[in-house]
Amino acid sequence: MNFKSPPWLATRIGSATLTPAVLVTTVAVTLWLSGRHAGVADARQMPVLLASLVAVAAGCAALTWLRPRRAGLSPPHVMLSLGFGGMLAGLLYDVYHAGPERLQSLCAQAASLSFVDSMGLHLAFLPGMHLGMLAGGLLAIPSLRLLRPHCGRYLCSVLAQNLICSGWMLAGMTAGALWLSRWQWTMDTNILPGMLGGMFAGMTWGMVASVAVYRGYFALRNRRPR
Repeated sequence: MNFKSPPWLATRIGSATLTPAVLVTTVAVTLWLSGRHAGVADARQMPVLLASLVAVAAGCAALTWLRPRRAGLSPPHVMLSLGFGGMLAGLLYDVYHAGPERLQSLCAQAASLSFVDSMGLHLAFLPGMHLGMLAGGLLAIPSLRLLRPHCGRYLCSVLAQNLICSGWMLAGMTAGALWLSRWQWTMDTNILPGMLGGMFAGMTWGMVASVAVYRGYFALRNRRPR
């Protein structure tokens, strides 16, 4: 007897396990490579790195909870995944042109600044990373047209909505980087892995905030008497 799992179960498995697992693995590999390149072998950094992974996993779980009926290749998951990929590609470009030593100096300097000043510093000296994240987010529009052809403009292909989500992720990147880099700064260790982990975590929760605001807005609008 051939047993076939119901389509909704396969979709939920893809959303609840596959996408978060890929994103968390990407973050773990990136932090491991950045720490190894910088010669980091300090056990005091482990709480910061674990906090990054937990924050990304929790953010992915929150996205699944916010979009339970649009699991799997849902717009937030696709945009977040492409944003991660674009951020990494842009970061490689920045490291190639600036070097890891300058990046570490930038992390230390940004950790002592305010949110606005830190964001300006990151935009000025890490242009590739931010442009890559924005480009990856924009790629979600044609990608979703191919992956979900039945999905209309109302949910998937509005450029303004995409840019708003990118703005939330951009703000989350800076907030997360400040959070973990300041925490790691108090340990007197290399700040680079903490800053990168904070950026990944901030991007994830920036997407969560964007989806929550978007869904909350339409929920309130639909409740208004007509």
